[in-house]
Amino acid sequence: MVSGRLWATRARTTMARKAAVDLDVEAELSDAWVTSEPDAGALRRAHEAFTSGGRVQLPPVRPLVADSWRRSARARVSPDGAARVELADDELAGHREEHPLSAAMPVIRELMGAYARDGEHLLAVCDAAGRMLWVEGHPGTLRRARAMNFVAGARWSESVAGTNAPGTAIAVDRPVQVFSAEHFRRPVQAWTCAAAPVHDPRTGRLLGAVDITGGDRLAHPHSLAFVQAVARAAESHLALLAPAPAEDRVRLTALGRDEALLRVGGRGLRLSRRHSEILVVLAHRPDGVGGDELLTLLYEEESVTPVTLRAELSRLRGLLGPELLRSRPYRLAASVDADFGTVDRRLGSGAVSAALGEYAGPLLPSSRAPGVVRLRERLADRLRAALVDRGDPALLADWTYSAWGEDDVEMWRALSEVVPDAGLAPVLARLRALDAELSAGATVLQRRAEHSRR
Repeated sequence: MVSGRLWATRARTTMARKAAVDLDVEAELSDAWVTSEPDAGALRRAHEAFTSGGRVQLPPVRPLVADSWRRSARARVSPDGAARVELADDELAGHREEHPLSAAMPVIRELMGAYARDGEHLLAVCDAAGRMLWVEGHPGTLRRARAMNFVAGARWSESVAGTNAPGTAIAVDRPVQVFSAEHFRRPVQAWTCAAAPVHDPRTGRLLGAVDITGGDRLAHPHSLAFVQAVARAAESHLALLAPAPAEDRVRLTALGRDEALLRVGGRGLRLSRRHSEILVVLAHRPDGVGGDELLTLLYEEESVTPVTLRAELSRLRGLLGPELLRSRPYRLAASVDADFGTVDRRLGSGAVSAALGEYAGPLLPSSRAPGVVRLRERLADRLRAALVDRGDPALLADWTYSAWGEDDVEMWRALSEVVPDAGLAPVLARLRALDAELSAGATVLQRRAEHSRR
């Protein structure tokens, strides 16, 4: 008889190998890849036109790359700059040990290690903030990569390092291949890379990305299909390691997304926006909410009637089942493990770094439901205040260089007060840009006010 542990090991290996050769995923990747013979000279000329005058030439620039260049420019990334190392050896070791992707490294190395060494490439794995956790592969290629700080501990998020495969894959949350002068920074333009995001198989939370980096030989659609298959194998491996959820356990994921994910009894559901708002409110109020109060928490308009709310709740009950959604008062019959609740609890215990690690973005960011807005603002304000109190440059940078923190003037100012001198220049540049945008906006509002008074 095969033992449970041996069976699980064989199953993981079989799934990983199957995923690695399953190249049918190409059909899903569209302009995420480069052609087999891209025109490097035309790309260099297009890059120069953009960095000197802001003009994008489509083609040879792909739309995905053009969007990334624009984001890089808005983030004030220097085309001639270099990535910076943020995690020293001791911090890096601790971060690796605690990171969920450490459990997937055996599979990633099995699938990519020999390929990277034999092809004179590098395999790299980064966290969701774009910080490189592992960079391994051919010794000569590793030496050359050190010249541009493509090393473990360096941040390669798009908002800091410009267009690059792992950073851009995290920014857009899908597989990306970047060739030659498609890289925003000139020191990186001798390289080609392909990366795919890796998610927590239970919650869908972005954990980081897996990347293959090397020379022009990687400029082929199969390189991207290969790295996406490795990412899928890593997710399958993590799923096998995860404990089976209890039948009565309910998991709600609502940070950084407009449509929440609900997992109950091993069943995953993507909720509508209104149902997402209802579940967030009920998860926050486990003792229940009366109908009149729930109406005020969900709807801005006073004209909305209780009949409308009851209809939404009826549809939600049909989706969840009457055993989970109860009434009089409206409440959830099972305890809910909500991601925003986890962040709140970790803040309450003083675990600021862990709280930020769990914070995938604002709570239902597009929601205007009054109850959700209050929860969203309260959680963000608590986290921001805790980060300022801690005064850790790396944690503050995690916030300001995120999609939700890039325009947060107060947090950029807090970062400017604690960041080392070597990293101060880009922070001050971003502050000047934000101040200019705020001044321009104030001028527009003033002119509109004067016009309306005439």
